[in-house]
Parts: sequence; C-alpha cells; structure tokens
Amino acid sequence: MATQFLSPQAWFEAGYEKVVGTPASEFRYTPGTTFMSTYREVVPVCLLYLVVILGGQHIMKSLKPFKMATAFRIHNAFLTLASFVLWILFLENVIPLFKEGLFNSFCSSQAYTQRLELLYYLNYLTKYYELLDTCFLVIRKKKLEFLHVYHHSMTAYLCFTQLEGKTSTSWVPIVLNLGVHVIMYSYYLLATFGIQCWWKRYITVTQIAQFITDLVVFYVGVLSDAAFYSGALPSLGPCSGSVFAMYFGTGLLTSYLFLFLEFYYRVYSKLPAKLPAKEN
Repeated sequence: MATQFLSPQAWFEAGYEKVVGTPASEFRYTPGTTFMSTYREVVPVCLLYLVVILGGQHIMKSLKPFKMATAFRIHNAFLTLASFVLWILFLENVIPLFKEGLFNSFCSSQAYTQRLELLYYLNYLTKYYELLDTCFLVIRKKKLEFLHVYHHSMTAYLCFTQLEGKTSTSWVPIVLNLGVHVIMYSYYLLATFGIQCWWKRYITVTQIAQFITDLVVFYVGVLSDAAFYSGALPSLGPCSGSVFAMYFGTGLLTSYLFLFLEFYYRVYSKLPAKLPAKEN
C-alpha cells in the first residue's frame, strides 16, 4: 500500500480516471478514433500553424509588439510542470525495461507497453500546445529562426508517426526531450521575472547531446533490424515498430542534429563562455 502511495503512476491513473471517466488501462491509441490520430487531422493543423505565423508576422509589421508577460509566464510555467510530471512518469515505466538488457529495453516488442502508449499520446498532444511558443514570438515581434519553426512543426508530426508505427524506441528521445524541456522552460519562466541565467547556451548543448544519444539508439535499432531481416550481417535482433516510422524518425533526428550544431556555431561560437546570450 505504501509503495502504491509513493508511485507517480498510481496517482496519475487515479487522476486520469476522475478526469476522463474511464480507467487509464483501457486507453488504446486507435487511428481514426483517437483524437489527432489521422493524416486528415495532423497535416491541416501543421499547415495552419505555418499560415498563422506567416500571416501573423505580416499583420504585426504595422503594430507595436505585445508584451503578454502574464500569459507568457503562465505558458512557460505550465510547460515546465507538464514536462516534469511526464518525465517522472516515463522514468517509472522505463527503468524496469532495463531488466531485459540494454538492446531489448528499446527494441523489444515488450518495450512498447500500454502504459507507455498513453504517455506517448499525452506527450504528443503537448507538441500542439507548444506551437504557442511561436505565436508568442510573433506577437512580441521576436526573430523567428528557421530551426524553431521546422523543429516545432515537424516534432508534432514525428510523434504522430511513432505512435502510428508503435516504435519501441520512442521512449528514448521523449525521456531525453522532456528532461531538456524542464530546463528550457524553467529558463524562460525565470526570464519573465527578469532573472537572467548564464546557462542559456548550455540548453542548446544539452539538446545536441540529446540528439546524439537518440541517433546512437535509432541507428543501432535500424541497422540491427536491417541486418536481421537481410541475414547478411550479424544482428542483435529485430527492432519493434514499422519500418517507415523507424527510418523517418532516424532521418528527422539527423536533420535536427545538424541544424542545432549550425545554430550553436552561428550564435555562440564567438561569444565568451560566461557571457549570457541575448534573449530571443
């Protein structure tokens, strides 16, 4: 009983049932039934995001920037808290997977559990809420980097493809990304109170380290899977999930790594190590 009381998963399931009205154990991601589970829903939303920010930039040319300090503060506080809660829940569910070995923890079909699928879905929904990051930049007339727009729109689509493909490797980038987001959104929250932190550049460093780790796992999974089915090379075994989802995820994360490396070099390479970067 004491163990259950201390379990974040138990608290989450109790809260989920009160809010949704059905047990968390009954959730199944079902394309065509679950909200935002089809291309007919996802693609228009991603396109609408681009239309809104481009149109918003055009409109804001003739207007003064809106500070929106309180709204921006609430936005960052929510994402800091949501990222932390999801991160804790993921850790509780992921750590036991290592009992079957490192490779099986991210490639075995047993690593894609019903509990994790629900957490994957909730994390996926937050990616649409995070699109408001760009809206705040637009109405505050801040510079929009291509990396920012590309990363925000494509990450929502990436999460969609991994849910549809039921990839067992999904938890790796998600757990790392949530950890980075706790740091990143807490930084932006502190900035809304006028607190300047010296460690902004290291957020980008942790993001780069995250993508490198993601890609090691994804490439091991893809190469082992390809070797297993071809029979031409030694393999650790097959990796669970659709081929399209695995290859798409690997390709997109690779593009993220190169874009973040370019961004870091362009923005920080000529700055003194202890000089805080200007807030975007």
